[in-house]
Amino acid sequence: MDGAIAADGARSKADWKVGVDIGGTFIDFCALEANSGRVASLKVLTTPDDPGAELMTGLNLLAEREGFDPTHMTRFVHGTTVGINTIIQRKGAPLALFTNAGFEDVIELARLRMPDMYSLFCSRPEPLISRDMVFGIPARMRADGSESQVPDMAAVERAVAGAKANGAQGIIVSFLHSWRNAAQEASVKAAISRLAPDLFVFSSAEVWPVIREYERSSTAILNGYVHPRVSGYLTALEERLKGRGVPARPMLTKSNGGLMNAAEGKRACVNMLLSGTASGVIGASWLARQAGDDKVLTLDIGGTSADFALIIGGEAQFGTGELIGEFPLHIPSVSVSSIGVGGGSIASVDAQGVLRVGPESAGSTPGPACYGRGGERATVTDAMVACGWLGHSEMAYGQLRIDTGLAHRAVGELAARLDRPVEQTAQAILDIAVSEMFVEVEKLSSRAGVDLRDFTLMPFGGGGPMLGAFLASELGMKRVLAPRRPGVVSALGGLVADLRGDFIRTIFSPLSATSLPTIREAFESLAQEGRNWLAAQGHDAAAELNLSCDMRYIGQSYEIEVVLSPEWLAKGDMTAIEQAFHRAHEQLYDFHDPEGAIELVNVRLSAIGAGPKLSFPESDEIDAPVNPARRIPVYTGLRVETVDLHDRQTLVPGSTFRGPAVVVQEDTTFAIPAGTQARVDRHLNLLLTFAE
Repeated sequence: MDGAIAADGARSKADWKVGVDIGGTFIDFCALEANSGRVASLKVLTTPDDPGAELMTGLNLLAEREGFDPTHMTRFVHGTTVGINTIIQRKGAPLALFTNAGFEDVIELARLRMPDMYSLFCSRPEPLISRDMVFGIPARMRADGSESQVPDMAAVERAVAGAKANGAQGIIVSFLHSWRNAAQEASVKAAISRLAPDLFVFSSAEVWPVIREYERSSTAILNGYVHPRVSGYLTALEERLKGRGVPARPMLTKSNGGLMNAAEGKRACVNMLLSGTASGVIGASWLARQAGDDKVLTLDIGGTSADFALIIGGEAQFGTGELIGEFPLHIPSVSVSSIGVGGGSIASVDAQGVLRVGPESAGSTPGPACYGRGGERATVTDAMVACGWLGHSEMAYGQLRIDTGLAHRAVGELAARLDRPVEQTAQAILDIAVSEMFVEVEKLSSRAGVDLRDFTLMPFGGGGPMLGAFLASELGMKRVLAPRRPGVVSALGGLVADLRGDFIRTIFSPLSATSLPTIREAFESLAQEGRNWLAAQGHDAAAELNLSCDMRYIGQSYEIEVVLSPEWLAKGDMTAIEQAFHRAHEQLYDFHDPEGAIELVNVRLSAIGAGPKLSFPESDEIDAPVNPARRIPVYTGLRVETVDLHDRQTLVPGSTFRGPAVVVQEDTTFAIPAGTQARVDRHLNLLLTFAE
């Protein structure tokens, strides 16, 4: 991201806009000074014991190196893994669940599905709320929204006393049919707040008022489980920024690829559980549009995981049911598939003598052996060093110096157990990592019904460029597009993201002319809710309102989301709505029933407030000679070869060279295999094409 970025408007004083992404190993910074168009980027090692402390370290380094002035920061956006790590590590708040008497097993029964139905040893994860912390309240709301049994407040009082005695810090209230009428949940919540003001309370309808009690309950539970840690983290963040004189209102990246303010994040914690991964896809989408590429597979490799997403038509894809650790998240989010293979993934030899990679990670502390921070076990990064692809320059903006001897020693211990040379063992580690990613990507493409040979791979994150070209080759893809600063794409995503709020109403009605008034009424109510939400975020410009509905054929168990035009509703064009559903069903399942009766389940609305209009400048491509900085020995899979090493800063638009080669830069290292043609385009992206 060297050079200028143009931004709308100009000011007499400095105007800094900063995007930050906090990962498991590094915190990434992308800072734009809007008046001059200058961009600064940085990586800082995380501090797991004090999340957010590294933020101040990074801001101080930006001030020292780039002349950054935090008192002139007009936009601050950040994504964090605090929420998702809390769930994965099971370090959330002790909770109690208040539900209808007779339905106390709702979260244990779930959907009666096993994570792996073909495994004899598979078991479902332990719920985040143990059975002794679930309290049944005599109360009942009918499916039509009428009340058949008033909540027993004496039972509520006894349940509150029991929850406190068992050590609960918060209570989740989730009753049947609250999607239709939330009055009972609201009254019980008010009673709990009165009886126990020291406990926090969330109701399922206020978190996500959707039909199906398990999905609604589990989403509310995830929200409450991370609430204390997320709220405490955000409060500390606001205080730290205030202490540095930052005037900008802190904004957070959301799972849906949009933004919200920190005040909302303290309550709507569930909306930011996938903020980091979503932000990376949004940044990649923006870069793909700049490059004119409308079909992209993103590959974001950090220290712990590899994340994959599809960009189609220049836009990220969205869905529900993404997994947060072992639990499904039933709110709209950028569709991302993840696997526990990252740069810090540890390689090991099991009891049967089989080499394995991940999912255990060395993280940032101690990190891979080659970091020299106390790590002794071989990782994917150490394998790259042992093969010679890494270790020829400083990493992470000078914060890491690679110790090749430590990497060889760590990989050598595995090599001795396998009775193979060090280089072959290192290559085997890389091959296993790529093969595991291959399997996950194949699943993703199959679910989406796309042919990856028509797509371009965009690798980013610190580890994406290290393995991206090898994965693309295995997948039969023809192009790889690496942005100028792959290591900070997720931070860039926060800079270019829009405000985005998602809202839902469950209607549950046959799709017919008689249901149109109900759909219109729901849409108008959601539209007003969306406008009010944008106003609360401080957005006073025009809003974009996107409408969709969840529909299915009557008799089906699950529905699909179909984008609708408000014009169809205004005109009462039932045919257009029906045809849109048939097309979507055909695309997903290769089948549709033109005569089938359709049922409408949910009306959804996304309210979007456009973010700042930024754009990269373009430079004309020229025929410039490419002279490697030096030549280095690399084990390329079969033998050690001497390959060219290029410094990314010396490459200009129009520069071309062939692989095998290595390109080094401050935030990552690009490994380029044999049989590839590399070219720098007018946006300073590095474009690889594979020989036929």
